[in-house]
Amino acid sequence: MPGCLRCERLNRRGVTIIKLKYKLWLADEEKLFGDGPCAILQLVQRLGSLRQAAEELKMSYSQAWKLIKSLEARWGFKLIESKSGGIAGGGSTLTRQGRYLIKTYRSFRQEAVVELERLENKWFSQQFRDSLYE
Repeated sequence: MPGCLRCERLNRRGVTIIKLKYKLWLADEEKLFGDGPCAILQLVQRLGSLRQAAEELKMSYSQAWKLIKSLEARWGFKLIESKSGGIAGGGSTLTRQGRYLIKTYRSFRQEAVVELERLENKWFSQQFRDSLYE
C-alpha cells in the first residue's frame, strides 16, 4: 500500500527499519559544547593548527576562531594557546582545560551512546515494531 509507514520502511529482508536518532550537547541558556566544537578541538590537538582544523572541517578560519573565542568567553577559560608565525611558524595547542573538556565529553558521549542503544533495544524492539502492525 503506497504511503504506508511499514511498506516504506522495509529492508531487503522485509524487516521494519526504525532507528533512534539524537544529538547530544552541553548547554546553559544556549548550546555550550557538542560534537562540532569537540571535533574542532580534536583536530587542533592532532594538527597543531586552528587554520588546518577549520580547513579539514570545510569551515572558514574566521568562523572557527569566532567559535573558539565565544566558547572561551562562555566557559571562562582559554581552550587554545596560539603562537604567532615566524621562522619556526605558528601553531595552536590545547590548554589543559581544553584537553580535559574533550576527554570528558568524548567519554561521556561514548557511554551515552551505549546507554541510548540499550534503551532503544528495550523500548523499540522488533516486538514493539511488530505490535504496531497487528
